[in-house]
Amino acid sequence: MRSSLHDLLPPPTRRALSKLGQDVANARRRRHFTLAMMAERMGVAPNTYRRVEQGDPSVAVGAYAMALFVFGFGSALGDLIDARRDEVGQQLDEARLPKRVRVKKSPTSL
Repeated sequence: MRSSLHDLLPPPTRRALSKLGQDVANARRRRHFTLAMMAERMGVAPNTYRRVEQGDPSVAVGAYAMALFVFGFGSALGDLIDARRDEVGQQLDEARLPKRVRVKKSPTSL
């Protein structure tokens, strides 16, 4: 059964999750792991792991993170929106920079 979250996601995001699930499935097959072996290594129920391979958006991000960890990609999740790669964020920061910088005058003591 599809979750209502699936219907709310923008199509590019749904496609990205679906691709992630397919990539997880392919990685599992390349390593000759069964569904049960993968679920056990991740510490989730086999049904939950099946939903990961389907790219189900209602599965907790921790399950996806654990799948990446099992395959040796544990650090990849932390690099997704690294500030150094956030071009839009960097442009917004630059737009907020002041045109001029003035030194504030301190009140004089008597």
